Amino acid sequence: MSFDLKKILKNKVINSWNLFSLISIPMCIAMIINLLSTDLNSGPGISSMIQYSVRWAVPFIYLVVAASSLHILFPSSFSSWLLINRKYIGLCFAVAMAWQGLFIFIMSYFFHDYYYADVYFLRDELEGSIGYIFLPAMVITSFHFGRKYLSSKQWTLLHKSGVYFLWAYPFSVYWWNLSYYEDPGVIDYLFYWAGFTAFALRVAAWGKKNKIHNHEDSSMIVRICGGLFIGVGLLMSVTSLYWQEYITSFLTATNWSANLELWIPFWPFEPYLSLVFIAFGTMLYIKPRYKSELESFLN
Repeated sequence: MSFDLKKILKNKVINSWNLFSLISIPMCIAMIINLLSTDLNSGPGISSMIQYSVRWAVPFIYLVVAASSLHILFPSSFSSWLLINRKYIGLCFAVAMAWQGLFIFIMSYFFHDYYYADVYFLRDELEGSIGYIFLPAMVITSFHFGRKYLSSKQWTLLHKSGVYFLWAYPFSVYWWNLSYYEDPGVIDYLFYWAGFTAFALRVAAWGKKNKIHNHEDSSMIVRICGGLFIGVGLLMSVTSLYWQEYITSFLTATNWSANLELWIPFWPFEPYLSLVFIAFGTMLYIKPRYKSELESFLN
């Protein structure tokens, strides 16, 4: 019996709303089972449910970020399937985040002493709140009844901004787990590298779309510099535990920067420095000629 992946991926069971049901229903069942075995009369018990729901959610937002890039870099029946079903995978992410929102509400309302003593941090609150503003707006405008109120540019801006922000939040959490603590868990490594790969794929896809085939028009020195930036970015991605403290101290040395750290989400953006180096190196290497090519990076 031959294995026809293309035919399997066209099966209605794993497409559209059937795919959403296939993922979200077992996820909700698993959430309820875990709830029944958790001490819901304590702050730490609810906190564990918040973490549990996040671990369900994170893979879906990473898949959403990577979907179009995978199709550009490695076009296949699987990448086509992933791109076609990106909306429904995103809705699975929304379901998991709805569970998290419920647990956060329970925590802050019924266990507010524990919440403000052991959990609450203003910048985390701001980052989470912004995410929960984006999420329902993106869900509503994923359907015609919501999308009809936005122009094409407004819809694109909302969804691209939302996807990037919702990727950035968990990615930064797992980056800090690896870069600040000396004993991270396996899940921290897994979700950090998955998030890193998802965005790195977008950089690579952008580079592929805008690559100049006639290298005689670009300077060899510039391309070498681009390669060096990419190499430094990759090195930074695996050594953050050793440079995080120095970079953070340098970037927050001034009073104004230290104050911004309390108010601006992700400031001063240490988790993303390696990806910035890789993106800048890619830009140098392919030498995009037109502004439209630079703007296409976010496509």
